[in-house]
Amino acid sequence: MIDRMMAMQTEHGHTFWVMERRGERHGDGQFLGMCGFCPPRAPLAEYEIGWRLARAAWGQGFGTESARAVLDWAWAHRTMPTIVAITTRENAKSRALMERIGMAYAPHEDFDHPALLETDRLRPHVLYRIARPKS
Repeated sequence: MIDRMMAMQTEHGHTFWVMERRGERHGDGQFLGMCGFCPPRAPLAEYEIGWRLARAAWGQGFGTESARAVLDWAWAHRTMPTIVAITTRENAKSRALMERIGMAYAPHEDFDHPALLETDRLRPHVLYRIARPKS
């Protein structure tokens, strides 16, 4: 996975970046997860923002903070009109984060993830989208 992320960074100038804890109070560099965005790849036709947090980092605002920072970076450095995010249908925490950062659910674009087996309970996915802010 690290090799794929480093190759994406080299090719596109962005990837899913590592998140670590910093600041005066907890600046210990503890690994929190990753957050970033990637170019369109099947089955998506738009750039995708995503995150994966270590369980110990859940519920502390790190996902929201990092996702907002990634969106800010993307809008400042890239020209895409929209960005999407996907998750499993049952992942209520990620769906809530998508809504907190201003994404809207696109129910007509739900899909079964092609990389997962038909019998996998995680196969049904939902799609959220956000449009570039107007200047």
